[in-house]
Amino acid sequence: MQTAKKVLHHLEEYSITKKVGLISDTHVPVRAKEIPKRVFEVFEKVDYIIHAGDLVDLAVIDKLEQLAPVLAVYGNMDGPEIRGRLQKIKSLSILNWKIGVTHDLGILLREGKLKEIAKQNSFDVLVHGHTHSPSIRREQNILFVNPGSPTQPLPPFISKPTVGILKIAKEGIAPEIIPII
Repeated sequence: MQTAKKVLHHLEEYSITKKVGLISDTHVPVRAKEIPKRVFEVFEKVDYIIHAGDLVDLAVIDKLEQLAPVLAVYGNMDGPEIRGRLQKIKSLSILNWKIGVTHDLGILLREGKLKEIAKQNSFDVLVHGHTHSPSIRREQNILFVNPGSPTQPLPPFISKPTVGILKIAKEGIAPEIIPII
């Protein structure tokens, strides 16, 4: 398997690429007053933004939509207003890759449940949140990405605030976790 850095370089050689910003667990304005400015710098030239839940305020989507169209799902900390407007699982297709997003799947984010959801929906990528800890892993040709949290990383004092980026070409997808401090 190629390293993410090699895949990123390889994808940049192709003329048709899309860039997707990944964010989750913003908790604005409850745990943070606003989305950190660095997030807007990292997402400045993205084609889409995926928010994997726990927005807490719909204004988060409005702010992010100043940069690019936003696909968002609700999380466990999102109230009735957000749950009434957003779904638990959503997806979009980019260059024939199917990208799904969910926050968590019940009380605990279970690895087996994520795999099951990805397979049932034929997702090539499943973006998820809830843990506030960034991760990237591939299993059985499915890419699982958790962008972490730009406002409240866990565990505290060890993790840094993060977001994610997907570079997508017809030939492949390269994920990256980006610290925002």
